[in-house]
Amino acid sequence: MVRKPPSLLVQLMDLLLIELTNWRWSWRSLVITGAITPLLSVVALGFFARDSGRDTLAYVLTGSLVMSLMFANMGNVRSHFAYLRFMGALDYFATLPIQRYTLILAVVLSFLLLSLPSLVATALAGALVLGVPIALHPIILAVIPACALPLAGIGALLGLIARTPEEGSSLNLLVTMVLLGLGPVMIPPDHLPGTLVALGRLSPATYAASALRQALIGPVTGQIVVDLAVLAGLTVVIFWLVGRKMDWRQG
Repeated sequence: MVRKPPSLLVQLMDLLLIELTNWRWSWRSLVITGAITPLLSVVALGFFARDSGRDTLAYVLTGSLVMSLMFANMGNVRSHFAYLRFMGALDYFATLPIQRYTLILAVVLSFLLLSLPSLVATALAGALVLGVPIALHPIILAVIPACALPLAGIGALLGLIARTPEEGSSLNLLVTMVLLGLGPVMIPPDHLPGTLVALGRLSPATYAASALRQALIGPVTGQIVVDLAVLAGLTVVIFWLVGRKMDWRQG
């Protein structure tokens, strides 16, 4: 008699608990990594932009939040998938009655949960340092996962395609710098060359920064629908690519 595999929800919850348990000893370092660099960015850029007006400071704040998501989600997911791959853990998971996309989602969600404290700390400290008033909108509950998922997916893809862990780390740093530099992420569009603004439309970081600005500082406009739709579409495409790159015996 063939045993029926567990439901997708049961698979997801079990894998999520496994992932969170794996990081119970090192969550403090993850919080520090995801908060210190963005906060330093807030202080440095805020010092130079302090006389540039509220709008510019809002870009600095939300751009630093995107940076926090990159370090705490994209970078850590990349590192984790590289570890699973080179240590043979992916081969082990492939022997279990689980779907590959359930494992991907469990890893991404676990790092999203672990990154929330550093994200909140960056937002509060950044707003205090820059003097930017927070006008939190309830849509932030949808914006944060929408911003984190495609970035984490890029990290997973980098961890799966890199030939060595060191190469994966270099690729992750390069992609982080490119995504932060393309488009109005940390700098307003009127301070950027038109070419960078145009290229920024291809970057998930641009839409993430825009959605965070509206949900955190306001005002919320129709642009947030476009931002969330693009982020959702990019998440589907990137997750599909990650699934294609995973060596999975069960298909």
